[in-house]
Amino acid sequence: MYDLIIIRYGEIGLKGDNINDFISQLVSNIKRATGDLGDFEISTIYGRIFLYAESNKIEKIVDRLINVPGIISLSPAQRFRIGKKVADFNEQDFEKLKSKVVQLFKAEVRNYPTTFKVETTRADKSFPMESPELNRELGAEILREIEGPDSPLSVDVHQPEHLFEVEIRRGKIYLFIRREAGPGGLPVKSSGKALLLLSGGIDSPVAGWLGLKRGLSLSAVYFNSPPYTSERAKEKVIDLAKVLSRYGGEIKLQIPYFTEIQQEILKKSPRRYTVTIMRRMMIRIGNRLAAMNNELALVTGESLGQVASQTLEGLRSSDEVAEFPVLRPLITMDKNDIISLAKRVGTYEISIRPHEDCCTIFVPDNPATQPKLDTIHFGEEDLEIEKLIDRAIEKMEVITINEGAE
Repeated sequence: MYDLIIIRYGEIGLKGDNINDFISQLVSNIKRATGDLGDFEISTIYGRIFLYAESNKIEKIVDRLINVPGIISLSPAQRFRIGKKVADFNEQDFEKLKSKVVQLFKAEVRNYPTTFKVETTRADKSFPMESPELNRELGAEILREIEGPDSPLSVDVHQPEHLFEVEIRRGKIYLFIRREAGPGGLPVKSSGKALLLLSGGIDSPVAGWLGLKRGLSLSAVYFNSPPYTSERAKEKVIDLAKVLSRYGGEIKLQIPYFTEIQQEILKKSPRRYTVTIMRRMMIRIGNRLAAMNNELALVTGESLGQVASQTLEGLRSSDEVAEFPVLRPLITMDKNDIISLAKRVGTYEISIRPHEDCCTIFVPDNPATQPKLDTIHFGEEDLEIEKLIDRAIEKMEVITINEGAE
């Protein structure tokens, strides 16, 4: 039934003189997400992107595009051609249009009784019929053609179960009855590059997804501590990175060897400050990797007051060693809201697998919730910080992940 997808963007439309740069990036991301399915024709007008494809590929493309940041919604649609000009629309064309509308409605709507409404957008004002007239005529045709006992179909202009939409633009009529939601936000790569500190927990992948939605291009770092953390824990993080790559394309997952650093901290630092100092070492490694990758920020899953290291004092201690801005998309979010978002993104079921990360294993019974900077500095005095970071990166594993076109 369908021969194109109508793609809508939201915030991009507010970008003024820079709008074309954002649209170009979104089109590029659409091509990336669908590249293995074919080389599709794509055209743009203000507020809309049209992707033309064979009918048997439309649903596969929709499944990909609902994960592309920058897209606010999309609709599989059918074109109706009426000669050279919309103004030439005549009675014969109208009969054909009514037939197409009924065919599409029958193909999409299977469960009765139900309600519907026809809504027309007449962007091309040369079309000879007014929108309310077209709505009435097409709605009446659908009612006439849908037969069944007990009046299975009725019109509801306020809260219809099915909204049949007609868009008249640039000499063509587009018909559709579905709107699939996209992530919204900005296109990936339109806001620069950043490094995500990715653990196996619930929070950090959600923070990564929110970063992608704001137009960031991400690589990720996971701090591995064998034998204290298992191979399963690493597999969990790889699976989380795969989910994120469906939204943002290829992700370079960097896995430095963190065991020696943790052992040194446990031997040489105050027990209550081990998590704080470990977190500072993670930020320092993040600094090094971000510089290597030409990235301009670090992204973390921290939420204010959620755990001992995420008090204001704890966050201040991390920021003291940060050489790049630390972006914390979840900083004011409630845990239940984060969980809801993780379920929506598709990371929650992976995150709750029972495999602990390195921070969880080394948490002391009574961690410092208001760490003092002078005590932290004292606790780091005996650590050979730069040498430890060098060795962690020398032993680093790098995995390239791209599930965006599977």
